[in-house]
Amino acid sequence: MTPLGARTRLWIAATALVVATAAPSAPVAAQPAQTEVTFPNGNLQIHGFIWKPDGAGPFPALLWNHGSEKLPGWLPGLGPAFVRQGYVFFVPHRRGQGRSPGPYIQDQLQQARPDERSRLLVQLHELQLTDQLAALAYLKGQPFVDAGRLAVAGCSYGGIQTVLAAEGGHGYRAAVDFAGAAQSWQGSPDLQARMLRAVRGAAIPVFFIQAENDYDLTPSRALAAEMQRAGKPHQVKFYPPFGSGRQDGHDFCVKGVEVWGPDVFPHLAATLR
Repeated sequence: MTPLGARTRLWIAATALVVATAAPSAPVAAQPAQTEVTFPNGNLQIHGFIWKPDGAGPFPALLWNHGSEKLPGWLPGLGPAFVRQGYVFFVPHRRGQGRSPGPYIQDQLQQARPDERSRLLVQLHELQLTDQLAALAYLKGQPFVDAGRLAVAGCSYGGIQTVLAAEGGHGYRAAVDFAGAAQSWQGSPDLQARMLRAVRGAAIPVFFIQAENDYDLTPSRALAAEMQRAGKPHQVKFYPPFGSGRQDGHDFCVKGVEVWGPDVFPHLAATLR
């Protein structure tokens, strides 16, 4: 191979410099920042995170009920996705989870006698519902929130919370249940009865969503059928398998926004109009 001459080396270096200068990498769009907030529920100070669009608003808002994980985190994929659609996105941390004080719900269930767990699961969810409603009251009081355009959604345990909230409406106008009770339906007859009662009395439309490879599709099917019998407005959709296993299918709620977003966002826009 012939060695490169000095002129050739200089020409190559100059060309590379021109190309680099003429074609800079595209700037990365700034992500909306999340803000930690606190609010009371009785003697507890409940924590949560809010994302909001730029500007004064008021904006429509969605309260997201997290699952059973002890540290629900900030859901960085969901917050910006809802903000891009013009929503305030609020994730309150129910007692004993995330940054909120109190006993962890899964520890309480594990410490109970097996024959008590079905009933206890419902009792604990009723208690956590008060955390959700305290969060909703806080959300309604924010000047940048349009209190007439509020929706609720949640995944897994958060889907249970979403269904319970739909029963009374509480100022919400739409609900999206992602895989509520997919891991607890079969083991808790008390929970089945409570959720069926909730959808019979639902005051708002409910959209049931699951990936086909989730743990159990029975809850969405049974709850949608109960709403059908009761003449309540609802939708149900099962999406193709997401990822490679049941946990991936269960995580569809927080990782599959690009798949379910084209259905959920128009549904919310039409319902909250």
